[in-house]
Amino acid sequence: MKNKQNGSGYFGKWITDEFGLPAYKYTCDQVNDPKAISPVNEELRMKSEHLHEIGNHRLVGVASNYGYIQVRQDEGGPKFLNDYNPKSNQFAGGFGYLSDGKNIISTYYSGKNKNESFERVFGIGYYKKKVQAHNLIISQNIFAPYGDDPLLISQVSIKNERDEPINLRWIEYWGTNIIQFSSKAYLESRFFKSSFYEIRRNFAKLFKNCYEMIGNRNGLLNTKEFLGKNFNFNKNWDKIKTNFAEENLLNYPNGIIPPVPEASFEDCNPPPTFLISLDAPFDGISTNNIDFFGEGGIKSPDGLKKSFNIELSSSEFEDGMFIERKFILNSGEKITLSFAYGYLPDGFDINFLYNKYKKNLPDIFAQSCESWEKIRIKLIIPNEDWIDRELTWHNYYLQGNLTYDSFFKEHIISQGHIYQYLIGFQGAARDPLQHVLPLIFIQPEIVKEVIRYILKTVQKNGAIPYGISGHGMIVLTRFNPSDQQLWLLWIISEYTLATRDFDFLEETIPMYPIYEKNIQYKKVKEILHLCYEFLTSEIGIGKHGLQRLYNGDWNDNIVHGYVSSNEFEAVTENGESVLNASMASFVLDLYSKLLLMMGEDDKAKDAQQKATQQRTAVHNQWNGNWFKRAWLTDDIGWVGNDLLWLSPQPWAILSGAADKIQIPILLDNINKSLRAPSKIGALLHSKGIDRMARAAGVGTNAGIWPSINGTLIKALSSINSDLALDEWKKNTLAFHADAYPEIWYGIWSGPDTFNSYLSRFPGQTIFQEALLKNEQNKSGVNDPIIGMPVNWTDFPVMNMHTHAWMLYNATNLAGIKFTPKGIEYSPCLPFEEYKFDSPLAGLIKTRDGYSGWYDPKNEGEFRICLKLKEKELKTIKSIEVNRNTINFEVKDNMIEWIGKKISEKRIEWIIKKNN
Repeated sequence: MKNKQNGSGYFGKWITDEFGLPAYKYTCDQVNDPKAISPVNEELRMKSEHLHEIGNHRLVGVASNYGYIQVRQDEGGPKFLNDYNPKSNQFAGGFGYLSDGKNIISTYYSGKNKNESFERVFGIGYYKKKVQAHNLIISQNIFAPYGDDPLLISQVSIKNERDEPINLRWIEYWGTNIIQFSSKAYLESRFFKSSFYEIRRNFAKLFKNCYEMIGNRNGLLNTKEFLGKNFNFNKNWDKIKTNFAEENLLNYPNGIIPPVPEASFEDCNPPPTFLISLDAPFDGISTNNIDFFGEGGIKSPDGLKKSFNIELSSSEFEDGMFIERKFILNSGEKITLSFAYGYLPDGFDINFLYNKYKKNLPDIFAQSCESWEKIRIKLIIPNEDWIDRELTWHNYYLQGNLTYDSFFKEHIISQGHIYQYLIGFQGAARDPLQHVLPLIFIQPEIVKEVIRYILKTVQKNGAIPYGISGHGMIVLTRFNPSDQQLWLLWIISEYTLATRDFDFLEETIPMYPIYEKNIQYKKVKEILHLCYEFLTSEIGIGKHGLQRLYNGDWNDNIVHGYVSSNEFEAVTENGESVLNASMASFVLDLYSKLLLMMGEDDKAKDAQQKATQQRTAVHNQWNGNWFKRAWLTDDIGWVGNDLLWLSPQPWAILSGAADKIQIPILLDNINKSLRAPSKIGALLHSKGIDRMARAAGVGTNAGIWPSINGTLIKALSSINSDLALDEWKKNTLAFHADAYPEIWYGIWSGPDTFNSYLSRFPGQTIFQEALLKNEQNKSGVNDPIIGMPVNWTDFPVMNMHTHAWMLYNATNLAGIKFTPKGIEYSPCLPFEEYKFDSPLAGLIKTRDGYSGWYDPKNEGEFRICLKLKEKELKTIKSIEVNRNTINFEVKDNMIEWIGKKISEKRIEWIIKKNN
């Protein structure tokens, strides 16, 4: 393919759509092209299936290169509303059929056909399919309208290129069989030797689909009657409990028993779904998927041989929604049909949604795309257009992954990927907290919702569960990490310093399980300090003065998959984490500053003392080349003394634990051992370790992790601008696509970890090699760490670390740092001109000087600092703040001045140079 933009990979190319937004034109014929194949569990997905996200702030559509779309919603518990299960004639939906009585054209992709052309475009919030055959053109555009409404819009344009008029009918199809993401099915599959998808589909059979017409032939409404009122949800708990007793799953004594009636692993009352015709009444309807697809199946459905009824008919096979539209097109004429598919959570009314979207059909799509462009982080650099393309895409993928949790009554940005869509839990708690870091600059209200969500999971002693499954249930897991509180302390401190939203700290939050009779309420600042006490007292420190490890920190596999099971108890009791300690020395220092601003002087002093103590303890773990990774037990000793582990090193730099003599040595070793050998970002450690459960270069055995490399970029931006920019570029999707063009994931989205060059499968992600040999059984092959049948390749995209950290690190490249007195800029972008733009803060460099802005929530005076090279400082002529020339000072290569926020007007400043 000629004229490809960089980062396009093998499967298509990046283009710019009609709104100036990036889009990926997918051109691969995956049915016949062996390069499209990935190693997957084919019970879950086709091995040549590639996925794209279509989301807004309420739902996520998972779009397939085959043309169908599954819709995820989280109220009542995360689930797909429309299962894709060809064995049962369930094809999810999001496609349709055009018939002239003789010929059939479908927007489901079944392979390249010499008699038709089929185009697919993955866009920001949309999926376009264009099919040309039999002198007819179909363009179907399915998009999630920007905002918080629970629906997708399907607009189908049809043009007649024949010489005569023609009678046509269009059938719009969406499925209604749900499949829930409860993690309990995974536990059951492990011990009862059946597929977790089979368990979930068997549970779906306990629902009866019921249908009714909406309005005057406006559409169909689907509700579900639960037939399993006598279903024993806990029948397997005793066996699971016995089998998992040795795996620390009894940390939460309720197990699968709900702590309050509102909580559950499964949703027994899923929301109604609907399919409506927005531009005109329908001409026929059906709910019988068996009758429609019949023997002809998805390629040539039997139902196209006869017209639909206008009234509903009763059938035992009512598992879909079909709307028929009939029309005549003259030669050269074009018509656009508009449909809406969605669901009705509490607070939403079908008539309101119908009337809202019926009014403005021609402009809805354009308005939605324009909204995605308006509120985002921008980094515009001449001759580096791909950088802002990448950021625009990341902004959409991150915000388009938002859903609403009806148990906690907050929006959440799930990690997605295999954790949500396959294993079935939202976690770990640290992950959504990382995801909101860039949103501090653009969507502060979303940041607060995600923080509230995590705060509502905090236990009364300050413990934070690993994750949540279903509707408010704590996930059962062997992992009990020791770093969760650190992430909460960091993100709340960072958010408050950045926005000056001190009112948020005074909000009251119900404590988990939030619905019990005697609900305990605490202020945000009180829960935060409760977590601080848990971190410093309950977790505490070990004999080397370092934060304890428990049975894992960020790296779940520093214990599981690294030490034998008979060593777990000793490691949990004695282990210490240099990663936790180095992060604590940074985070607790920031928290102490927040406490001082709140007037909590004694607490601030305590936090500062503990930060200093951790900084000293980390400094003492310097081995002459790098900082060690962890202490496990007297018998095992130190991890990371003879091998460079990346994860603690960035925090050692950021916290000041690494001194001026150590930093150059450390950087040299990171570059030589971790960065230089890799095309797509630093390795987690410098060599594979034989005792680890996974092969070298895979996962936590020297794989590549965007969430860790994000901290590296943050650290590098504070000490070496060239290395920071280089590492940022290496971690982009564009660099992965150029390095490994024939791996589809990594082009427009990706997993949480890529295999490094040490792996037999570099650039890919985790999978069980039995898939390559067709050795898996019905229930799959257990992952050696998780102990459950899962491959990262089964759902290798929509992990938010890939998207969130690249956005947040762009703010680090701009050198933005929030302080108790205001904001500092220490840009590390080696360009003559650039523009960093966000609603909260901005920085523009031109040949004439610098300008920027800062827009905290509250009024007041703020110290603004810009770090420049000595040569540039000598050229400064004057500074204007909101058009008034003001005085400034120069200290240690930093120019300082005061800006005043008045009312709703942001602080805008301009630095002018001498000619």
